[in-house]
Amino acid sequence: MAATRTLYGSSRFASSSSSTLPHWSYDVFLSFRGEDTRKNFTDHLYAALVQAGIHTFIDDDELPRGHDISSALLKSIEESRISIVVFSTNYASSRWCLDELVKIIECNKTRGQLLLPIFYDVDPSDVRHQTGCFGEAFGRHYMDEMEKVEVRRAALSEAANLSVWDLQNVANGHEAKFIRKIVEEVSCKLDHTFLNVAKHPVGIESRVGHINLMLSIGSDDVRMIGIYGLGGIGKTTIAKAVYNHISLQFQGSCFLANVREVAGQLNGLVQLQEQLLCALLGRKNLKIGSVDRGINLMKERLHSKRVLIVLDDVDQLSQLNTLAGNRDWFGPGSRIIVTTRDEHLLKGLKVDERYMAEELNHEESLQLFSWHAFGETNPLENYADLANGIVSCANGLPLTLEVLGSNLFGRNMVEWKRAFDKLQQIPHEKIQKKFRISFDAIDDDNLSSLILDTGSMRSPSPCRRLFSIYLFFFLFFLRDLPLICTLVSCHFLLT
Repeated sequence: MAATRTLYGSSRFASSSSSTLPHWSYDVFLSFRGEDTRKNFTDHLYAALVQAGIHTFIDDDELPRGHDISSALLKSIEESRISIVVFSTNYASSRWCLDELVKIIECNKTRGQLLLPIFYDVDPSDVRHQTGCFGEAFGRHYMDEMEKVEVRRAALSEAANLSVWDLQNVANGHEAKFIRKIVEEVSCKLDHTFLNVAKHPVGIESRVGHINLMLSIGSDDVRMIGIYGLGGIGKTTIAKAVYNHISLQFQGSCFLANVREVAGQLNGLVQLQEQLLCALLGRKNLKIGSVDRGINLMKERLHSKRVLIVLDDVDQLSQLNTLAGNRDWFGPGSRIIVTTRDEHLLKGLKVDERYMAEELNHEESLQLFSWHAFGETNPLENYADLANGIVSCANGLPLTLEVLGSNLFGRNMVEWKRAFDKLQQIPHEKIQKKFRISFDAIDDDNLSSLILDTGSMRSPSPCRRLFSIYLFFFLFFLRDLPLICTLVSCHFLLT
């Protein structure tokens, strides 16, 4: 049996307002049958992990245990980033071990904990199907606990399906070599770099959960998922959060940001291919020379590798064809996520699922706005009515809420009222349509420069000031991400 040496799990998506990076009390939790491996394999593995600087929890209690797993041990499992489960011949004879495993599987699903199953002198197939000596141990004493049997059986099957770290197949029975490989893999996963998602990830968790269901991580097919929506709606933020949540489940992962922008540069597609291959193959300074060479390298080197690729801000089918042109370029279980404003492009690519990023609801909008305007989840009491009014003007666009909130931070009531009055003076829809003909002819970079120049003028002429105000509101309603980003430079509206 070929050994697939990968950890299964994901980095926990933290929904706190201050950080989106995971936090754990322990690096590793060791689950094992004490009578089988405490004084040999598990003891050696624990020593090697500690020597490598990996903070590892091990239960040293050798006294007979009761039927119920302790709350302290459950807490230790929850607070561990990785659980290593050492399956041995008599592992399944322990109710305690099986209940640990059930909890570990739960944490893998709900908290994004990584799970590394180790098969020590037991066949993974026997664990998966509860057969052989392992099956005999499992069925030894469950007649009085039939309600728990199926839950434990499902946990065993699920754990054995995740990966294959088998002493015989990975290290040909050499324990020292086997332990060294485990420690190297764990160290590599602990060194994984997470993407910075957002300072205040309001409303992200539910959206990430929805996309995770679409990705169907457990299946071996190669799936492509598209995230589309208006500019400023948070597509990139969602994609980063998903990436953080699942990237450690793959043998290689890469988040390609700003594909549209980079592809437009000289040899941009080649640069993107090089970045992709370097990340997925663990290489540095890989040079490919041409797009065709890059495509061939991806086909040759990635066809058996389980990878995660995120292509962010794509606007041309040629970009997709160059970077992820066909599912058979990648190994079984691979996932490709594409973010774009153009739903039609996703239809051309024939993605498996499409997710439309939606605006924040009013409660979420008010919370995000409040974080930026007041530094807390709710508006100050005297500002509540104004905050609700301004939030209603933003139409649930995260970027707009962040910009407006940041610009109003620390300002007095008079300035807030003046800002709100200006936000209410939005041009009529017919006027916006007339302006759109002119603005569509201006590319994003020139338009951004124009706003930067206009917005930074200390005393712009009345004509230019009027133009910039109309431009602000026009972009506000178009909801175009590169253009709305320039709202930061339109502080003159709020002064």
